Amino acid sequence: MDYRVQGNDIIVYEPDLDLDETLDCGQAFRWKKIPSDYICTYEGAFINDKLTISQTDKGSFIFHNTDENDFISKWIDYFDFETDYSELKKIFSEDETLSKACKFAGGIRLLRQDSWECLISFIISQNNNIPRIKGIIDRLCENYHGKFPDHKKLSKETADSLAYLRSGFRAKYIADAASKVANGEIDLAEISKMPIDEARTALKQIKGVGPKVAECVLLFGMYRTEAFPVDVWIKRVLAEYYPDGFPEFAKKDAGIAQQYLFHYIRSISKQSE
Repeated sequence: MDYRVQGNDIIVYEPDLDLDETLDCGQAFRWKKIPSDYICTYEGAFINDKLTISQTDKGSFIFHNTDENDFISKWIDYFDFETDYSELKKIFSEDETLSKACKFAGGIRLLRQDSWECLISFIISQNNNIPRIKGIIDRLCENYHGKFPDHKKLSKETADSLAYLRSGFRAKYIADAASKVANGEIDLAEISKMPIDEARTALKQIKGVGPKVAECVLLFGMYRTEAFPVDVWIKRVLAEYYPDGFPEFAKKDAGIAQQYLFHYIRSISKQSE
């Protein structure tokens, strides 16, 4: 990744990034595509740091109204710019299916999200679709003056007081998560450092956090790249292409490999319909 300062913007050159593939693939829910004269432009936020970003060409981006200090301290980490995705894809491409997936959607990157925001987002995501997930999170932030509430603020809510979210059964899970994090029963920073199986068990102490949500929080909110969320699409990939198990060489970064596979299998399935 290279960048330069241009007025109030940061111009970034990164061949292994595509905004549509990264920001609209279901790993984060606070990004919205807005009209622009560029290939695409998104508005979004990481906790309460807001950003407008445009893709001007393949591998070329504008971080609008962003100073260099903010770019270095926040956005380099968030977009995982210090990881060499070209090298990762080269390693993954030792496997025929992963090779096809990497070529199909080579601009996906893992977003390094905040563990608290990620936990609440994926509790909301259960049995839900992306537009509705985004709507619930929008209503949550609107209620807190445009900001994503921290666990202390959210712990004052109950399932009944969260009715404005229109989140259904998920409200009681949100309230439980906030209460357990606020009272110290769940320490997300400590969980992020645990051996992976212990971390999974700890997260599942929160009501409504099952295997898939736990894996998503570990992967997207704690950068545990060995975490491997399994949904109906990934089950299909495993059954069809990996009946003998996922390739051992890719397991260290299986979560990143999963992102390529998820996008690939969904897209080719739609094409065959």
